[in-house]
Amino acid sequence: MGIVPHIDLTEISRVFLQPKNATHRQYEALRAFFVDGLPSAEAARRFGYTPGSFRVLCAQFRQNLDRPFFRDPPRGSATQRKSGRLRAQVVALRKQNHSVTEISRALEAAGERLSPAAVHKILSAEGFARLPRRADAERLPLTRPSAAEAADVRRLRLEPHSFRTRFGGLFLFLADLTRLPLDSLLASLRFPGSKMIPAGCAMRALLALKLYDGGRHSHVMGSVFDEGLALFAGLNAIPKRSFLSEYSCRVDPRLYPPFMTRWFSEMEHLHLDQGESLDCDFHTIPFHGEDALFERHYVSKRSRRQKGVLAFVAQDAETRVFRYANATVRKQDQNDEILRFVEFWKKQTGRPPQELVFDSRLTTYANLSRLNQMGIEFLTLRRRSPRMLQAIRQQPASAWRRIELDNVARLYRTPRVLDEKVQLAGYEGLLRQITVLDLGHQEPTLVLTNQLQRSPAKVITRYAQRMVIENGIAESIDFFHMDALSSAVPLKVDCDLQLTLMASSLYRLLASRVGNGYQRAKSRHLFRDLIDAPASVQIERDTIRVRYPKRAHNPLLLAAGYPERQCQVPWLGGKNLRLEFG
Repeated sequence: MGIVPHIDLTEISRVFLQPKNATHRQYEALRAFFVDGLPSAEAARRFGYTPGSFRVLCAQFRQNLDRPFFRDPPRGSATQRKSGRLRAQVVALRKQNHSVTEISRALEAAGERLSPAAVHKILSAEGFARLPRRADAERLPLTRPSAAEAADVRRLRLEPHSFRTRFGGLFLFLADLTRLPLDSLLASLRFPGSKMIPAGCAMRALLALKLYDGGRHSHVMGSVFDEGLALFAGLNAIPKRSFLSEYSCRVDPRLYPPFMTRWFSEMEHLHLDQGESLDCDFHTIPFHGEDALFERHYVSKRSRRQKGVLAFVAQDAETRVFRYANATVRKQDQNDEILRFVEFWKKQTGRPPQELVFDSRLTTYANLSRLNQMGIEFLTLRRRSPRMLQAIRQQPASAWRRIELDNVARLYRTPRVLDEKVQLAGYEGLLRQITVLDLGHQEPTLVLTNQLQRSPAKVITRYAQRMVIENGIAESIDFFHMDALSSAVPLKVDCDLQLTLMASSLYRLLASRVGNGYQRAKSRHLFRDLIDAPASVQIERDTIRVRYPKRAHNPLLLAAGYPERQCQVPWLGGKNLRLEFG
């Protein structure tokens, strides 16, 4: 009996008569042909087959009449069936005073797999109570990870021997670190240390993990036997994660601002270029806990507000170095953080910053007026309101002019602009507002600046570059794992930010030495091409030789003169460091 096409099908009948998958369609087509007596061509047409393919389908079905179109439903889940079969064994093992974890492992050793949760469910159903807490001697013997020796600078082995390390790329930074008086700087600021792990060794250990793309500091436990990682810090073994967390809590947060200033003063002696324009932004570091002192801030990665630490960062637009970071910003003070950064910059360089670029939510119009009175140029966006958008739409076509953007790799390079001066509440004087259309956005973009003589094309190009650099800030934050503070190693945020500043400057210094387009490369790109390299380390009487295997990017390091950059490493017995490339 065929299906009449013109009859309206109900929603329930559609489930049977309009197949949704291939198996159901084959069943209905074969049933229409063999049971309902529908002609072969008509059955093929109705169910979407060609006449030839439907004849092949019928022939295959005649050869395999036992083909299953429907599955028999299982009776009970696989876990329930297995639990019923192993119930007697579980009960017998519990009567021998074994815990749920031990019972699960004993069953696995016997060739049966049952999770501790399933074991607990069986025991609860049988009426067994939880076992009291037992001493280690009462537990079953388990295979445990090998324990490394404790970190102690006095047990550092500098006698002649050799080893291999997967952290060979870290030694590329040693030549620059030896030219920085890190140990004396930390001593003058009274950073905490001990006879086993002095302050310099502790900071170098933390810095090594920040320089290497490890993701979280808790991952250090997988590298406690790597002698190269410990040698970089000047220790016999890298400190364990408990020490890393404890040390960051011992440092007084008031020590970080002067340390930040001294660090960048020393970096200038290493010819780390300093640009004239800075990109400023807020970044929320999520907090996953119940502390009532943490405020809720917007997290762009998750597009929501949640508890976290609000950090202010300033990045050099030219060299992409993090020049400033502050993790003590409270919600009521965030509008004035840009002014505190200006004061920090004036103390560090003796002059205010030349240009600041930031988004519309970073500060207020009154603070923009203060920046203008200080002689600081700025670029920012204005927030759009419905009334403002209506006024923009009413502008005549003659008020707009089309410009061309240079040196911007984007599809929309010829936007229309409306250049005018506006008066804003809280801002003394007139402020330049450039309204931009045809920039690839649904709504117009409103750029505010006190640069009255700069051409609109250059203003828009600079802010368009800021968008790219904002992505670079997010990439650097991700690479230096600033968002990983909720891991097994809860580093203090201010300590982590200081390490990020140090690692960022060392990466950009390496990029400037290598050249060949790496000056603008992202940190992850530099790590992948240059830093992520194993090495063979040979410690001799007066020399430490680090030999790298043959790699595609070794010629860049050779051309940058790294084999000739010999230096004496004070925390390694004054031995000379030599880098050799295969």
